[in-house]
Amino acid sequence: MPVKATFLNDKLAHYIEDNFSSEDKFLAELCEEAAINNIPDICIGGAQGAFLQLFLRAINARYVLEIGSLAGYSAITMARALPDNGKVICLELSAKFCDFIRHKAEEAGLSHKIEVHQGNAVTFLKDYKPDYNFDFVFIDADKPKYAQYLNLTLPLLRSGGVIAGDNALAWGYVAEENPTFEPINIRGIQEFNTAVANHPDLTSCMIPVGDGMVMGLKR
Repeated sequence: MPVKATFLNDKLAHYIEDNFSSEDKFLAELCEEAAINNIPDICIGGAQGAFLQLFLRAINARYVLEIGSLAGYSAITMARALPDNGKVICLELSAKFCDFIRHKAEEAGLSHKIEVHQGNAVTFLKDYKPDYNFDFVFIDADKPKYAQYLNLTLPLLRSGGVIAGDNALAWGYVAEENPTFEPINIRGIQEFNTAVANHPDLTSCMIPVGDGMVMGLKR
């Protein structure tokens, strides 16, 4: 009989963050500074960061594409796991947020690894032709466009590379057939999860860390 999942309570969640977190003083202070600058506090958690760093190192990732970078917390977290000639390409709509990311990347000594592009991600990706393929694509932007980002970035991903969408558990509402809490966002996540799970070119899984990540390995 399969072992059932262990549901996290507050005590277990704190245990994970206390023992398996990538957050350090710099990242904690980044969150504080972001709040002072009225940047929403909706970044990944330390446990998610630790998972992403381990994962990126395990696949020897060099090139990462991030859609939705906000204050740069996840970009800096991932850049730390890349080799010195690696790159995190950040796509962020807000010019203010982009300036903040560049400032913090320089403070972290990672400006050579973090490249920020300001503007509409869909428009950017339609014409984007880098001279390399990405090892990892991390989607953490506007939820209704998740499936569109999947279709636009999959051609940019190498065979054996992985695409991931954050908030795959939709704050606990992903299994609702008729969600009443943020229904547009939740339906966007549901659409993305289904698209990854059923895509003929992807092998997929759900990682229930943080608010969940659905991941697809490109065949």
